[in-house]
Amino acid sequence: MFTQRNIKLKNKDISGIEVNLHNANFVLAVAPKGYICCGYLNLETAQKLDDIACVVTGVKTIEDLLKADIVNMTHQAQALGIKRGMNAQEVLERYL
Repeated sequence: MFTQRNIKLKNKDISGIEVNLHNANFVLAVAPKGYICCGYLNLETAQKLDDIACVVTGVKTIEDLLKADIVNMTHQAQALGIKRGMNAQEVLERYL
């Protein structure tokens, strides 16, 4: 099953996506400047593609993702001042 919904942040919409896989959910939030994904994200590939991306873990829903703290990120995200432990919703607001 696949769920996509808009998330309103600072009066702007971003996309939230949940994909129910066999053993876990794939959860992703995409904003204009970057994205945050669950632990399925391969950061090495994201960096090679010059993506501004962060990882959160232990999330099953978009709501969980928004409440989670960043555990890892690409160098491109670090260049924007993103750090481990920052709240994902705050990071997405920076990505607007």
